[in-house]
Amino acid sequence: MPVSARTTLWILMLITLLGTAGIALPYPVLAPFFHEGGNDLTRFLGWHPNMLLGLVLAIYPLGVLIGSGFLGALSDRCDRRLLLVLTLVAAAAAYLLTSLAVRAENYPLLLAARLITGICEGNIAIARAMAAELHPAISRTRALSLLFAANYAGWLIGPLIGGYTMPWGVDAVFFLAAAITLACALLVAVCIREWRAPQAQAPLRWRRIWSAHSFTLLRYREIKPYFYFQLLFCLGTNAFYEFYPLWLVESFSADSRQIAQMTIAVTVVMITTSALLAAPLARRLGANRALIAATLGFSVTLLILPFGNLPLAWLLFGLSGGLIALFNGVFPAMLSERFGHHGQGRVMGLSTTVFFLANLIIALLGGGISVLGAHWALLAGGVCCVLALLWFIGRVHARDSRAGSAGTA
Repeated sequence: MPVSARTTLWILMLITLLGTAGIALPYPVLAPFFHEGGNDLTRFLGWHPNMLLGLVLAIYPLGVLIGSGFLGALSDRCDRRLLLVLTLVAAAAAYLLTSLAVRAENYPLLLAARLITGICEGNIAIARAMAAELHPAISRTRALSLLFAANYAGWLIGPLIGGYTMPWGVDAVFFLAAAITLACALLVAVCIREWRAPQAQAPLRWRRIWSAHSFTLLRYREIKPYFYFQLLFCLGTNAFYEFYPLWLVESFSADSRQIAQMTIAVTVVMITTSALLAAPLARRLGANRALIAATLGFSVTLLILPFGNLPLAWLLFGLSGGLIALFNGVFPAMLSERFGHHGQGRVMGLSTTVFFLANLIIALLGGGISVLGAHWALLAGGVCCVLALLWFIGRVHARDSRAGSAGTA
């Protein structure tokens, strides 16, 4: 393995770790901030603080949903390194704007700043495209699995830092996120000297970039089955992420420390699986069988989880983390390998966009389901994963099997 490829991957992992930590920093502080209220920001227009918090939480994934699609496509036509630096600097500025909005108690400015932050941090599609392009020096599954491991580590470290920073004030938390993001930009600028842009020779026209948004890949019939499969699976994973804390509270009267312990356990399993197990399992089973195993296993855990006791929940949570990590290590690499000729940035942009689209759908619909009980939200997620499994077997795996049989005939 060339040293340059390995070094680049480590830099991308560090950027992903620090960037995700910056994203995750505010999450443990926003809920108590809005719950306590007591200022103009949390009493905007006389609305209930929970409604205001819901909008703040929902507008960020909406921004990523917008940004990941067109930033990925744009990176296929210009220097990925330069675009990554520019979007990281813009994200740092957006975090500073968020800090200013909190200090000024200006709710519309807070919403605008979070939307801009989300759009800029759609640059995760660029980082994934860069990792995929390290192939063949580093296999796509290996590179993307390690990138996801760094991503999971960021979600573990970020909330811990945010919680300890909270006594300095909510505005200080966003200021720290800005500093971390700016450090990522400097790291890319200094350590990654050059990067090829597959279509850099084409004239750069914004109309062409927007027309090449990642969602336009859905006009290709061969890509649609993969889109629907990932959307259904991500609806299940986001139902798990969003509602297992509420389920723990409703079922076992769990406090914040117990929820944090469970979250740490899940994240550690995800990191371990991504770093050590995803690539070997994909080689041993093949991509299709690995995805079938991951989807089947996660479906079963979600359908069993609401009926289990606390010791069983610990076991199922750990298993869920491993299965999600296996999926995230294998599926993007499959997309990259099969459809990378459409532009790696564009393909990784679609994959990222699908996740945040599912996140947005669950945020809007899951709350209504959870009124009946959080266990119903988890069961709905399980049903989505069962549908994803059936779809993949019927529309992707069966077609691959037929193509393989025809090739050997």
